[in-house]
Formats: sequence, C-alpha cells, structure tokens
Amino acid sequence: MTQSHTSTNKLSATTVWIMAIATGLSVANLYYNQPLLAELQREFGVSVKDVGIIPSLTQVGYALGMLFLVPMGDMFERRKLIVLTSGAVTAALLVAATAHSLWVMVVASLLIGLFTMVPQLIIPFAAHLASDENRGKVIGIIMSGLLIGILCSRTLAGFIGDLFGWRVVFYFAAALMMALAACLYFMLPASEVTYSGSYVGLIKSIGQLVKEEPILRESAVVGAMIFGVFSSIWATLIFLLSSPHFGMGAKEVGLFGLLGAAGAMAAPVVGRVSDKKGARTGVAIGLGVLALSVLILWGSGASIIGLIVGIFILDFGIQAAHIGNQTRVFALRADARSRLNTVYMFSYFMGGALGSLLGSYAWNTGQWQGVCVVLSVGTLIAILAFWLGRNSKPASQPTQLPG
Repeated sequence: MTQSHTSTNKLSATTVWIMAIATGLSVANLYYNQPLLAELQREFGVSVKDVGIIPSLTQVGYALGMLFLVPMGDMFERRKLIVLTSGAVTAALLVAATAHSLWVMVVASLLIGLFTMVPQLIIPFAAHLASDENRGKVIGIIMSGLLIGILCSRTLAGFIGDLFGWRVVFYFAAALMMALAACLYFMLPASEVTYSGSYVGLIKSIGQLVKEEPILRESAVVGAMIFGVFSSIWATLIFLLSSPHFGMGAKEVGLFGLLGAAGAMAAPVVGRVSDKKGARTGVAIGLGVLALSVLILWGSGASIIGLIVGIFILDFGIQAAHIGNQTRVFALRADARSRLNTVYMFSYFMGGALGSLLGSYAWNTGQWQGVCVVLSVGTLIAILAFWLGRNSKPASQPTQLPG
C-alpha cells in the first residue's frame, strides 16, 4: 500500500476553518426536512408514522454513501470527489423541491443522504493532515462546524418554510451546494492517494479492519447509540411542540437548534481534552452528560424550561462522546482513515436512521414518554458497550491491507 507523505503544514488555520464551514453547510442537507415534517404530512395527506420515513431514509442513504462512496477517499483525489458528489446532491435536492407525492420525496431523501458526502470526505482528510498532537483539536473544530450545520439547518428550514413554504428550503439548499462546490475546488488542497488497489479490494478491506480493531467495533456501537438518541428527539420534537399544550410551529422548533449550536462551541475544548487526557476520557464525559440529559427530558414533557436545559446538555454530551470516538478511531491506522471513518460513520448514521424511525413509532404509541423510553435504552446500550470495551487496545500487529 502506498503511504501518503502529505505535510502537516498544508493544514493551516484557514484551511481548517474552510473545512469546518464546508462540513456544516453540506451536512445541513440531511436535516432540512425535520422541522418541515408537519407541513409535509399535510401536503401529502399521510400519517405521522408515514412521514417519519422521510428523515429515516435520508439517514439510510447517508449510511449507504459512507459504505460505498466514502472509502474512495483513500483511492481517489478527495477534492474531485467532493465536486462530483456536490453536483449529484444538487440534483437530488431539486427533485425534493418539486416532489408532489410522498414516495417521490422518499426517493429524493434517500438520494440526498447518499450524495451528501462532503463532510465524510473532509473529516478523514483533515485527520490525515493534522499532527498527532493536534488531531483532537482539529477534529473538534471541524465537528463544531458539522454540529452547528446540523442544528442551525433546522432553524433555517423552520424560518424559510414558515415564510415561503417548504419547497423554497430545498431550492435554497440546491443553490448553496452549487456555490460550495465551486469554492471548495479552488480553496482546498489536493489530497494524496493512500490506496492503489481495486475498488472491490478496497471494500473488502473494510471488513478486515472491523475484524482486527476492537476499538473500532466499540466506537461504532457507542456512536450508533448516541446518534440514535439524537435523531429520536429531533425527529419527534416538532410533534411535541406543535401539540395543544405548547402550540408552536416549525419556526419555533427551529429555534431549538440554536441551543445545540451554542453547545457545539465547546467542541474544540473537548478535542483538546482528548489530546491531553486521552480520547476515552472525552467519551466518558460525553456519556455521563448524555445520561443526565435523558433524566431531565423524562420530566420535561410539559415544561419548556426543562426541554431547553435537557436538549442543550444532550447535544453537548453527544458532541463530546462523538469527538472522543473519532479521535480514537483515526489514531488506529494512518493509511486507512477514510475506511475507518466509513465503519464508524456508517454505524453512526444507521443508528440515527433507527433512532428516527423508533422515535416516530414511539411517539405514535406512547407520545413523549414513549420517546423517552427510546432515549433511555439507547443511552444504556452505549454506556454498556463503552464499559465492556474498557480494556480494548489497537491491534498490535495489524494485517497489511490489500492494495
């Protein structure tokens, strides 16, 4: 396998912040639909359970893209891949904007998820360029951009949807992706290839990584559970806040995204903790905060203050655990970071898809208390996986991957 010798001095502070902004703007595509679900339900004349398929299929598409497209970041020049996938997601967003049935929207949502690959091409690229001493900090900064994009996307979609209708949200996103692709082509450094084999060999080597690296397996389970918790609450919050007790709309629900965006500002701090105290410490802190937030949310089904506090610290806890997980994963093998990212993030977003689906079903059957059961089970499984992996170490003599 060909090793990359890319110099870390290519990763200037400006480049890091460009990557963070691009990551946030791109990942927002996955979440524009969530505060619009009530409007989409009325538009297509379907049930809450049926409209819940839209965010779930978006996450499934994203997971499939990570499994089959993101590994190519080790095989091809990432900047070109970014431009190609940005063009494809632009087309999918335009299909969503013109959809006149639930099933057209479902297909468009799957394709939006499939081609929103910019974040998962940028993150391993940045980890590869960063020095070992600063990798956690760099990941933290870029993850700040990603989480702010996730959370502010709901605010933006809520305001635009409330003022101009839900279709304008998707037209706006398509225009943004076209402009972003042009900017990144000229502003990002070229990447170097670290894999010289076939595409089939590339995909096969992913299974080998899973088999050999226990830390990767542990992090994948923890990541799936914490993002399942995150997705469960954001897929159902619109229905709680639009209930007669609160009487809010998409615009007000979008404002809740600002709570998590404020918590995302702590991401670089969490990254520095991972660099100095060890990434596992960051994961432990995140899971502890997440458990506390779930307890608060259990008693907040009728309290706006409780929801504000619970959601704020829930987003912070998930961010801390996620950065710790990624720092651990990227430290395992320098020549396979796109594939390591594929395993972790595929699990992460499949957990998110499951969380969105279970959250919608839980709301349909048990309202807010049903959703809190989903949050509790996901958090407990994450803590258990983390505890069982307390003695895990990187593979001492990893097998040479094909290529």
